[in-house]
Amino acid sequence: MVTTTAPGIGAPSSISAGKPHRFCPRCDASLILSYDDPECLRCGYVDYSYTPPAPKVRDNLMSQATRFVFRYIGDSPKLSETLTHARLERVRNKVVYGVECPFCANMMEQSSLSGKRRELREERYRCSMGHRVSLIPKRGGGMGWK
Repeated sequence: MVTTTAPGIGAPSSISAGKPHRFCPRCDASLILSYDDPECLRCGYVDYSYTPPAPKVRDNLMSQATRFVFRYIGDSPKLSETLTHARLERVRNKVVYGVECPFCANMMEQSSLSGKRRELREERYRCSMGHRVSLIPKRGGGMGWK
């Protein structure tokens, strides 16, 4: 810990090595943040103890996307209140849904329909436990799963 006398006050002021300085401890001029360290342009003092703040991780628009909730629209009455969640993900050069399995909560991967004739805009997903979910558009707009 370095103790200096601040000009005009007469009492010693404490300067800790970990905190960034706003003023030079030698000549009381403003410190300017150069490439890496704060530097005094008047006397040449450099604060080598300065550590820059960690850069904020900015999520792109895709990772900040809204989470979608899909309701079951199939024929089974037991699954009528079951929901599944999805968010948009980028796969190579297209955007697909990252669907969470409604049965085991694992993430699902998009799969083919294996010879079955698919409905208009149907997307099939499968999880590691073998559960399958198809996202299909509803009649009134929106989407559901079955």
